[in-house]
Amino acid sequence: MRKFSLIQLVLVVAVSLAAYAPAFAGSLDVFKGESGVLKISGGTAHIPVMKDVAKKIMVINPDIQISIAGGGSGVGIKQVGEGLVDIGNSGRIATEEEISRYQLNLYKWAIDGVAPVVHPNNPVKALTKTQMIDIFSGKLDNWKMLGGADRKINVYTRDEASGTRAVFWKKGLDKAQMTTGAHVVVSNGAMKSAIAQDPYGVGYVSVGHIDASVAPVALDGVVPTIESVQDGSFKIARGLYSNTKGEPHGLTKKFIDFLYTTDGKKIIEQRGFIPVR
Repeated sequence: MRKFSLIQLVLVVAVSLAAYAPAFAGSLDVFKGESGVLKISGGTAHIPVMKDVAKKIMVINPDIQISIAGGGSGVGIKQVGEGLVDIGNSGRIATEEEISRYQLNLYKWAIDGVAPVVHPNNPVKALTKTQMIDIFSGKLDNWKMLGGADRKINVYTRDEASGTRAVFWKKGLDKAQMTTGAHVVVSNGAMKSAIAQDPYGVGYVSVGHIDASVAPVALDGVVPTIESVQDGSFKIARGLYSNTKGEPHGLTKKFIDFLYTTDGKKIIEQRGFIPVR
């Protein structure tokens, strides 16, 4: 009877420890015994995934400190190239000139769509590509012309360092001149907030950032969703990259490697992106 009780006690302790052990403990074992600081900056679409991964690493090992900043793809590429951060994220592939100048190594870990969005109360939730180009170029400037309210269309865009802007301009607008009257915001989060507060606004965000605060706009009959990006029917898509200056080592390499593990891919999927490899 006494022996049976001891076995029971061991089982109870084991089950309790398992309950409090961090999820993904196996994939995070490589960070045990490590210490140091990892600095990340750049693309704002990447931030939710970066934060989730960083949080799990720092919980399992408090001796590791990871800082994450935005700034846009151009900033991420420049800062990693100048040695200011360890990982520079970008929502576009670095140019040949940038790769050569900074000796960059590129790691593509997800596919993301870039979707036009409006306020949820806006009845206009479908456009042709031509209409979208005309809106962002300023040729169409009233929602009434599209079946909506008799109100001016407020166009929102990103700053020129943004990889999200670069992809939307190239694949969504066919490189058409964008109206100079557009409001400029600095991140996917800021874009979402701006559209959520403007019933007559239109902008674009990473598909992974879409939630109930904004409404996606179907383009030529295709609603931007993870599924339509994945099957290729929604065409405005891009890779999400983490870039390093030369070959990554130590914490930098382990952080990037984690993104390709089964557990890393789960985080990527939970944040609305499509993992690669």
